[in-house]
Amino acid sequence: MSLAFTKMQGLGNDFVVLEAVRQPCPMGSDRVRAIADRRRGIGCDQVLLAEPATRPEADFGYRIWNADGSEVEHCGNGVRCMARFLMDQGLVDQRPVTLETRDGRLTRVVPGEDGAMQVDMGSPILEPAAIPFHADHRALSYPLPVNDQAVEAMVVSMGNPHAVIRVDEVRHAPVTTLGPALENHPAFPNRVNVGFMEVVAADLIRLRVFERGAGETPACGTGACAAVVAGRLNGWLDPRVSVSLTGGELVIHWRGEGHPVWMTGPAETVFDGRLVTDHP
Repeated sequence: MSLAFTKMQGLGNDFVVLEAVRQPCPMGSDRVRAIADRRRGIGCDQVLLAEPATRPEADFGYRIWNADGSEVEHCGNGVRCMARFLMDQGLVDQRPVTLETRDGRLTRVVPGEDGAMQVDMGSPILEPAAIPFHADHRALSYPLPVNDQAVEAMVVSMGNPHAVIRVDEVRHAPVTTLGPALENHPAFPNRVNVGFMEVVAADLIRLRVFERGAGETPACGTGACAAVVAGRLNGWLDPRVSVSLTGGELVIHWRGEGHPVWMTGPAETVFDGRLVTDHP
């Protein structure tokens, strides 16, 4: 079996993108792990699949798997790359594209200048039960017991769950130790992405993100959105914030509760290829 694919990246967060519109493309956790393997496969943080939408208001549906084979709800860098892929493949015109995620969310992507893509990420989810997160009531932050210490975390969902930790300097943040401990914390039934945020100024933050099923990645779009939402709710940030990540910069706009979060950033093709497999 031979499948056409495109390798893409958004600020170094890399993807293998396939489509099940013009070709059959069966996908499962074993195949995803094989594709994502950086030594024996193509290598990527996530695998993205375009497929026909189930709702008339969407142009296409898209699904996301992490490198460990787990399917997830949303990916900010991935949705920009998916929209660019659909345009480059001639499956949609160069116009706003509406994509339907696995959890039924509709995400609107608008092509901008110099290859940038603007994404309406929807309104953040702040109620604990909807995140999902085990807490008795909504709060600005929550103390979580981790490794015999209490970690203060701001918890937000952008279609996928995020715990945001404010740190003095991201370069010294305990990403590799606290990240996996929080990812699998029992308070998060679906696991959680963990962001470490340094507030440089009201319009600038630095951020590192430990992603579920992928580890630390150079950039995380939903993580950038969640960090800005958390910072805005605590009164630390302006409505427009530049988010400096290891892989580059995203610009996040959020006017406040009741309004959607807008994310602007690049989406680039690395190469096209064909995946040959012995299994259908």
